Amino acid sequence: QEEGEAALTEAELEQRVDIFLSETDTLWMLDLPTALVSTEAEEAGERNKIYAEICNAKIDSDHFEDKMVQTISGAAKTKEVQCETITVAETGTMVTSWDLDNSLKASQTEPAEAEEARGPAGKSSKAPRAEEHGQAGAGPSATDTAVPARSHEGKESWSEAILTSANLQQDLVVMERILMENIFQPKLAVYRQIPVLIEPVVTSDTDVEEAEEDEEEKDEEKQEETLSDPNQSPAEDAGPSLEQLWSYSCDLTSGHTVSSMAWNKVNPDLLAVGYGEFVSRDQKKGLACCWSLKNPMWPERVFRCEHGVTAVDFSLASPNLLAVGTASGRVAIYDVRSRGAAALLDSSASLNKHKGPVWQLRWLEQDRGAAAGDKAERLMCISGDGRMTQWFIQQRLDCSDVVKLKRMESGKKKFPGEREGKSESPLSLEAAGMCFDFHPEDPDIFLAGTEEGHIHCCSCSGKEQILGTYRGHKGPVYKVAWNPSSTEMFLSCSADWSILLWRRDSHSPLLTFTSVTAFVHDIKWAPKSPFIFAAVNERRVEIWDLTASIFNPVLTCAASPEGKLSSLLFARNAECLLLGDSCGQVGVWQLHDLPVPSTDQVRLCSQGLGSFL
Repeated sequence: QEEGEAALTEAELEQRVDIFLSETDTLWMLDLPTALVSTEAEEAGERNKIYAEICNAKIDSDHFEDKMVQTISGAAKTKEVQCETITVAETGTMVTSWDLDNSLKASQTEPAEAEEARGPAGKSSKAPRAEEHGQAGAGPSATDTAVPARSHEGKESWSEAILTSANLQQDLVVMERILMENIFQPKLAVYRQIPVLIEPVVTSDTDVEEAEEDEEEKDEEKQEETLSDPNQSPAEDAGPSLEQLWSYSCDLTSGHTVSSMAWNKVNPDLLAVGYGEFVSRDQKKGLACCWSLKNPMWPERVFRCEHGVTAVDFSLASPNLLAVGTASGRVAIYDVRSRGAAALLDSSASLNKHKGPVWQLRWLEQDRGAAAGDKAERLMCISGDGRMTQWFIQQRLDCSDVVKLKRMESGKKKFPGEREGKSESPLSLEAAGMCFDFHPEDPDIFLAGTEEGHIHCCSCSGKEQILGTYRGHKGPVYKVAWNPSSTEMFLSCSADWSILLWRRDSHSPLLTFTSVTAFVHDIKWAPKSPFIFAAVNERRVEIWDLTASIFNPVLTCAASPEGKLSSLLFARNAECLLLGDSCGQVGVWQLHDLPVPSTDQVRLCSQGLGSFL
């Protein structure tokens, strides 16, 4: 009620009032004009006529083309449906063993009864019983026995298909890698010089506090020991030592002698090992195995040879090629990427093949000054037939002679008045070649050791192939090795129990190393020190340090108590030494506290190891 107006009385409120509702004008909230027009309208006839003319103009016209068009989909509408609540109830039951047995027998008898009810043509007619025809105890039909046999054959074929599938083989390889990693993880971590993974142990707070207290006590004890004798240095007590990590061995290589070892030039974890037997009369067949750090218990590739393997080496230009030399004079090249055991190339068809054992072979760069893409390789071999050969890889494997080693006259001095005796003619004019090593800087110069104990300095080019002869050994020369830093010095080992250090310009040995009365089979210079070399004889491995002593080795170890050591090899990417023996084992040994030369020592060594000594 507005202000100023009088309030209605009770009589006015009781009066009846009539209210009349009338239609008002329509209010349009949305107006969409229709697209349809009456056919009677004038406007519709004109527009239809225009449309007909357009359609007639499209016929036989190059300006129009029929094409399908997809209309735009309208906006999606949301729709909701409400239903009753789904009730969930938990139920359980108990099943005994006889219930399972009865259910199994019932499932087996139901198909058999259904087969009998169907009959021969699939009709539901029962077959007459045997008793009705007077045939008591009729045997099983052929169809009844064929079904189980067919199912058994199907199971066998399915099992064989699973076992021979490529996916299963790949999965087994992955599983094998995981198992080997779990078994050899601490040893592999030491080899790769990375921390060893230790599984965390869940302990209480009191155990953690006690462990921390024990560590603090140990640190205090170590500090007291160092303070008690300040003049004593830890380097005086600590010396080089060897610790075995693992061995590459399996039943396949057991009883074979390790004759040679070689690392892959690209993959430092891949090792090629040659096995053979050369002492006993019953010579075993040879093996060339490729071992990987991922599985020290079985080789990745196995190549079988008819005769003992004497030498192996990987190619640098093609790291997948492995050259193998045997005791029969055969030279073969295998592709390690292939799982087949057949050789890629073989020297059996060559007219210039070796007549004696191939004691050593090596891949060498043919042109070291060329660009990396133009580098070619040559395969050099030395054999017991007195020939140093160079092999060419073409459609077949063929070779040419580089040097023919001749027997030398004995160097005995004649006394005054002594008559010349009748010279005994040798059975062969060729001297059996045992080993060789090319100069680190000059690829045309190499050393060749012979069975008669001589070392020849030879040249691949020039008229004079033999530049000089070093006489010092009284037995076959098994290995020669140039010093990688002091390129004028080289080592040699022999069956006369000695190791000789030579200088290139002197035909007499500079130093003689002899420790035990045993054949020295192999020698190698250490890769990180020009003063340290390792040697293996039949009894032990020896580490010699020329800066410490020239009379005794700084480290000796009987690494193969069951057999005799035959070869050694330094690891490329670890402080480890590999030792092969006559039992078919290749032991991997960790070198501890091996001295590293100073900068001045390396500089003096580069000027000449002889001047340093």
